[in-house]
Amino acid sequence: MTESDNSLRITEIFYSLQGESLTVGLPTVFVRLTGCPLRCQYCDTAYAFHGGERRSQQEILAQVAAHSPRYICVTGGEPLAQPACIPLLTALCDVGYQVSLETSGAMPVGAVDPRVARIVDIKTPDSAECEKNLWDNIDLLTDHDQLKFVICSRSDYEWARFQLDSRQLAARVGQVLFSPSFGQINATELANWIIEDNLPVRFQLQLHKLLWNDEPGH
Repeated sequence: MTESDNSLRITEIFYSLQGESLTVGLPTVFVRLTGCPLRCQYCDTAYAFHGGERRSQQEILAQVAAHSPRYICVTGGEPLAQPACIPLLTALCDVGYQVSLETSGAMPVGAVDPRVARIVDIKTPDSAECEKNLWDNIDLLTDHDQLKFVICSRSDYEWARFQLDSRQLAARVGQVLFSPSFGQINATELANWIIEDNLPVRFQLQLHKLLWNDEPGH
């Protein structure tokens, strides 16, 4: 294979329940691409930074189709770090799947097929990668897309609340998600803060961590 044939380096393709976002709980095929330019301190997929196996687009589509799925999530690593991710997303949409993309918010999302639900992270100060936020992406998002904040501390929460208000984020995307960083902040406390401040966000826990302790392949 060559770089020009739309092949991609893949860490894993697996069938599970979606653990977060607006399709949480729905059976989904995950296509996890290899590589990421960020190093968030809470990262739970560091095994996807390196290695992987290069596969053609047709091989990926065939493995996905073997599960007869309705929902597909392309994730990483940072999937948009591989340019061939863009044609893969379009090809998945063309088959008729409902496709979502999980991206760090550090890569431009403008070329992503508009049929794809873009789930874009906003990195908080305690993520250790806050300076990588590509704020111009927000202007490209629609009510088909989602923004996600992983909250590590009370100060992260206050920072996220300021961004939510000052940038009017809830009016610019389909949903803003607040998620506690696993093992770093008490989930009940975060839920209480959201209720007390009456924030227009969706609180979420990572279902896969509760069910399978975040083992790879789940």
